[in-house]
Amino acid sequence: MNRWLTITPFMVIPVFLYLLIAFFSSGSDAAGVPNIVGKLDAALFNMPMISGIKWQFRLGDLILLIGLVTLSIEIVKSTSTKSTAIANHATSIGIMVLSLILFLAVGNFSTSVFFFITMMCVLDVLAGVMVSIVAARRDFGVGDGFVG
Repeated sequence: MNRWLTITPFMVIPVFLYLLIAFFSSGSDAAGVPNIVGKLDAALFNMPMISGIKWQFRLGDLILLIGLVTLSIEIVKSTSTKSTAIANHATSIGIMVLSLILFLAVGNFSTSVFFFITMMCVLDVLAGVMVSIVAARRDFGVGDGFVG
């Protein structure tokens, strides 16, 4: 179970949540706006602020919040130099490519929410590889100040 958690990138969670919402929101209204836009803009709750404004927390905001949390977990996981980290990077690249293709080619995925999820996947891949390289250099003792 621990190995599975290390290999599986958690960025699949917000992508999968968005995929479920997009699957059940097919079609568009009379103006040509995809139905998913209305679902993502649906307010989950309102909170009155001190300024007198009502702050709305929407479904799209929740998905982005989940994406930020999973991105943070992925960056922490990328500090590992085990062989499972390589598998994690490979699957992260797969999720990034899938997200990019969905964003560019499928109408329900061409929203700002999914654009930010896709950018989180890109950051996951870039940060994961960079952090792993730095961590591996330190493990091998090839960092600054090493005289051989």
